[in-house]
Amino acid sequence: MEIDKKIIKKLIDALEDLKKSLKDNNEEINTQETIEEEVDNSKAIKSPIIGTAYLAPEPGGKHFAEVGKKIKKGDTIMIVEAMKTMNHVPSTLDGTIKKISVEDGQPVEFGQVLVVLE
Repeated sequence: MEIDKKIIKKLIDALEDLKKSLKDNNEEINTQETIEEEVDNSKAIKSPIIGTAYLAPEPGGKHFAEVGKKIKKGDTIMIVEAMKTMNHVPSTLDGTIKKISVEDGQPVEFGQVLVVLE
């Protein structure tokens, strides 16, 4: 069986292009992570406990917090379930929700940013 050198060269070139695109993609992801880390902590509401975050009181229900919604100190922004206990997370500030940093059903850590206010 004879190997065609042109086909091998095309395969090598395709692999090099793939490596380059993956490297570029990783740089973009790292840049996005850096931007996300530059959150104003004075306007961030963080998780008080480790658990699973839920944005609504029941599956398919209306979310406690939505981007653009004005909230007051003490309003529930989400529930964090830990050890089969549903813990309401209250807002520590007044403001308008700029960003919700977690997905429904996502595990969260102590001190993780849940919501950013304007």
